[in-house]
Amino acid sequence: MKPIKNLAQYYVDLLVKLGIIKFSILLALALVALAVVIQVGITIVLNSSVSNVDIIRSVFFGLLVTPWAVYFLTVVVDQLEESRQRLTKLVAKLSDMRDRDRELNDQLHQKVEELNKQITEREKSEAARLEVMDDLKREVFEREKTQIELAERTALLRSFIDASPDLTYYRNAQGVFSGCNKAMEELTGRKEKELVGLTPWDVYSKEVAQQIVETDDKVFSNNQALTYEQWLEYPDGRKAYFELRKVPFYDKTGQHLGLVGFGRDITERKEHEDTLEKASRDKTTFISTISHELKTPLNGIVGLSRMMLESKLDKQQRHYMQTINVSAITLGNIFNDIIDMDKFDRNKLELLPKPLQFKEFVAEMESIAGLMGEQKGLRFDLERLTDLPDVIEVDATRLRQVLWNLISNAMKFTKEGGVVMSVSADVSGHLAYIQFEVEDTGIGIPDAEVDKIFAMYYQVKSGKDNLHAMGTGIGLSVSRELVNMMGGDIQVSSELGFGSTFTVSIAVPVSNETSLEVIDEQVDALNVFMVEDIELNVTVARSLLEGLGHQVTVAMTGEEALSKFEEGSFDLVLLDIQLPDMSGFDVAQQLRKRHAHLPPLVALTANVLKDKKEYFDNGMDEALSKPLSAKALKKVLAKVDSGEVGTLLSQPSLDEEASHDHFATVVDIEMLSSYIEIVGKAQVLEGVSVFEKLMPDYASILQTNLIAKDKDAIVSEAHKIKGAAGSVGLKRIQSVAQKAQSPELPAWWENIDEWVDEIRNSYQSDVEILKQWIEQA
Repeated sequence: MKPIKNLAQYYVDLLVKLGIIKFSILLALALVALAVVIQVGITIVLNSSVSNVDIIRSVFFGLLVTPWAVYFLTVVVDQLEESRQRLTKLVAKLSDMRDRDRELNDQLHQKVEELNKQITEREKSEAARLEVMDDLKREVFEREKTQIELAERTALLRSFIDASPDLTYYRNAQGVFSGCNKAMEELTGRKEKELVGLTPWDVYSKEVAQQIVETDDKVFSNNQALTYEQWLEYPDGRKAYFELRKVPFYDKTGQHLGLVGFGRDITERKEHEDTLEKASRDKTTFISTISHELKTPLNGIVGLSRMMLESKLDKQQRHYMQTINVSAITLGNIFNDIIDMDKFDRNKLELLPKPLQFKEFVAEMESIAGLMGEQKGLRFDLERLTDLPDVIEVDATRLRQVLWNLISNAMKFTKEGGVVMSVSADVSGHLAYIQFEVEDTGIGIPDAEVDKIFAMYYQVKSGKDNLHAMGTGIGLSVSRELVNMMGGDIQVSSELGFGSTFTVSIAVPVSNETSLEVIDEQVDALNVFMVEDIELNVTVARSLLEGLGHQVTVAMTGEEALSKFEEGSFDLVLLDIQLPDMSGFDVAQQLRKRHAHLPPLVALTANVLKDKKEYFDNGMDEALSKPLSAKALKKVLAKVDSGEVGTLLSQPSLDEEASHDHFATVVDIEMLSSYIEIVGKAQVLEGVSVFEKLMPDYASILQTNLIAKDKDAIVSEAHKIKGAAGSVGLKRIQSVAQKAQSPELPAWWENIDEWVDEIRNSYQSDVEILKQWIEQA
């Protein structure tokens, strides 16, 4: 490109130098000559020779056309060159003008900067002047605004306080009222301005003011909030039960100014609680009464049938009497289930371990179960798989109740074949691990129902006969609870149509004695004074006592007993607790007031005898359960004869292994033992302390969720409690919370009230047991 550019520049320069005409002639001649050369060259190539005509023709054509074309091109080029030169001059002028503009702009910028500086200085001076005025105005405005807002908030807060139905009041550190709301005005019958300046002594009755001042003093001295309940009286004499909360309050510097009091009318709640409490008492009284009324004649049937079976009877008579005896025993166990259901609802189930001749106990179960099976045409077999310990410490009544429940169920749901009970024991140290298996050939349990049969009130529906629906849904649940309290469990396996097997495993202490004390049955004849209002019971007891060679004097009521009793005439008093006109406890107290020297007073009770402390506290020397057992009665008579009554049936203390089992039902010993080894007692106790602080809120929220019937919230809170209990090793609480957080369990809604109550009522005692174990660990 550069050679072409240079050639073009040379062309223009030559044009300018020669002028248009000369340059055009010169260029035309050059082109003519070029045309001739080209013509000659082409002709030689084509014809191999050139004629004069060809040369002339080329010259003529070139001279005719070329000058005009050259002239026109030269004119155009010349015009362009002139334009270029003019443009160059204009560019030079524009460059000069740009330099001048730049110079003027610089001067303008300098002037603007100076002007801006002057304006800024003036603005600063003006701002400084206005700032002082604005600060003054702002301060006045803010002060007025604050006063308005404070007045509005005060009015709003006052309206809230006055609108509240709860009491609200303030008293200073001297106990003088400083203010109150409308609810407090209604309670005291005084306006706020009348109440201010008065003390509780000026406002309330002496008794009410005394409690209010005492609680005020506790708040001031302990510097802590206090909540309590109290009856208060309105001016019209209407009384209301209030839950009162008092909180100390301070100023900004921390100075104690007084207290704020709040009160909520909970009269309706109080009435509801009293109604529930009365209903619970009425239910307990009803159950106790109906139990006594039903078991009293039943005990007579059991006693008389037992005595008849020991007499001479023909085969048919003995068969009838065995049927009566077994039926009465069965009915008695049903009564026990009903009583235990009530205790289960009130968390009152308890055990009273004492020495038991285990082999005799097993033989007794075999005898009774054999009679029951005979009535239904079923066989009953007992298999002793291992040697059995002679004496164990266990609650025989409860263990008998569990086994009887399993055996009676097995008989009930078996149409043909029989029932087999296997007994085995493994003695290790001070403990005997005992296992009972009750196997039947009955209808069996569907797989879907096996895990549900231990739920309270749950009844299995099975087959066309629907035999399982006959159950109450109580016995198995109570039985498992009792076995768990013994440190064991009940397991079940079943195949529909082929029968079921229930396995009871317990761990009980082995008594140090090889056998129980044998009481000499040869006792001197005693004069026995018996107070009993049921003729049938009198007949049974009289026959038993007179058969042993003793004399019996009977009184049917409390008044008759007090009038008939003569000091020095009797060696023993058998005193029924429930008499038509007064209780046996009342009779005992009257006898002790009237007579200086009394024979031993032995209580007779139809209730399950557990803790005798109540009987001892009410003036009794001993207590016996009805129906009267010949063995137990003989022991008491022997003790009376030897002057040692009151010591035979006292509750034996548990040995170390039994105490260990007691802890094991409440705490997770294995987990805690390893935990203590790792972190030490102090860290574990700290965790227990945190649990104690959290549980009241957990339990309260769980209860409110239960009242609201909010299943999801119940499950959520129970899950928290389960985790918290598990972290500190509270096994029982964790187990109950696991049930509460599992709504898929059978009869969950029917049992959740009981589980929540057990958590709320048991966690504190379980924590104390846990602390005891940690201290002993």
